[in-house]
Amino acid sequence: MARFAYHVKTSTGKQLRGQMAAMDKSAAMEELRKRGLVVLSLNEHRTTMLSMEIYIGNPVKMQHFIVYCRQFATLIRAGVTIVDATGILAQQTESKPLKKALQDIHSSLLRGNAFSLSASEHKRIFPAMFISMIRAGEESGDLEGTLDRLAQTFEKQHVTREKIKSALTYPVVVGLLAVAAVVYLLKAVVPQFVNMFNSMHAQLPAITKMVMAVSGSIENQWYLWIVVIALIGIGYFAAGRTSKGAYYIDYMKLKLPISGKLKQKGVIAQMSRTLSSLYASSVPMLQALAIVEEVVGNRVVGQVIKSASDSLRQGMPLSDPLKKSWVIPPLVTQMISIGEETGSLDLMLAKVADFYEMDVEQTVDRLKSLIEPLLLVFLAGMVGTIVAAIMLPMFSLYSQLG
Repeated sequence: MARFAYHVKTSTGKQLRGQMAAMDKSAAMEELRKRGLVVLSLNEHRTTMLSMEIYIGNPVKMQHFIVYCRQFATLIRAGVTIVDATGILAQQTESKPLKKALQDIHSSLLRGNAFSLSASEHKRIFPAMFISMIRAGEESGDLEGTLDRLAQTFEKQHVTREKIKSALTYPVVVGLLAVAAVVYLLKAVVPQFVNMFNSMHAQLPAITKMVMAVSGSIENQWYLWIVVIALIGIGYFAAGRTSKGAYYIDYMKLKLPISGKLKQKGVIAQMSRTLSSLYASSVPMLQALAIVEEVVGNRVVGQVIKSASDSLRQGMPLSDPLKKSWVIPPLVTQMISIGEETGSLDLMLAKVADFYEMDVEQTVDRLKSLIEPLLLVFLAGMVGTIVAAIMLPMFSLYSQLG
């Protein structure tokens, strides 16, 4: 599908300029005429290396996508057609990638295509969960309810993810500042005392010798430190590009002392919320599990979900493979088992998601109150070690002079 830059005139004589997507120039011309516009000029918009936009990951911010889902549901509830609602939201959204995608979808809708089919051509913008639930909503006639569930699901997932991110970002930033302060002391301050100690031929304690050795390596062999750090980073990213390496990285993330449990709770909340929304929207269970496996964001949990999907194909209960995995807490498997027996799986999963989202919030609040003093003790210990390494020989020298 190509993009065309147009210059048109309305029935009132007002001139408009813009861009649109169409299969070819004839299709673009025909669509503009159907809108009652007089085409003054129409040229294909060529994408160059300078004008091309490059995106890493999903180019639409979650906040913009949540607002879009809310507004879409409101317009449908007010009786606005899907075509008109898409056109309105294409003009209102602040996200440029989302605006372009909605303009393309609007053109596709005018040609008689379904919204889910049109959205599936923009998988970088619209996640698989969104497309599947919209398709189910179109088939059931409950598009409004589906959009509300989507907005609620994305909103809760976003809040949970941001809380985890804020809890883990603070110690990382403080830790980096502490390392920077220690490196500065070792490179700029310690060498001055090293020269003084060497000129006096003083007997140095073990802690001073250790600090001096580290200081010397940073000052004289700094390039080795950069090489080591670069190799660690390259190794990490290279391992993440292989399926086995990525699996073990995700495994280690779940096994870390403090952040591991928090990460596990966040993943369980996302898994439960996503599966609940998909199931409530009448998406087939096998398809829903495939989507959850893709979006859950952790390959360890994704492997468990894949096992559950394989078990379900063989006619076994969904909860059986989950019970065998250490990463799925007993509460989750019990609630899923009850949901399967009572026919209220979506409700049970929603309750699990509510519980773990609240648990994440409470854990984050506790961590914030604990991490700050721990970081201060860590920073004080690092700096105190260097200060002690400098002061102990000086006290010894002063006592000898006395």
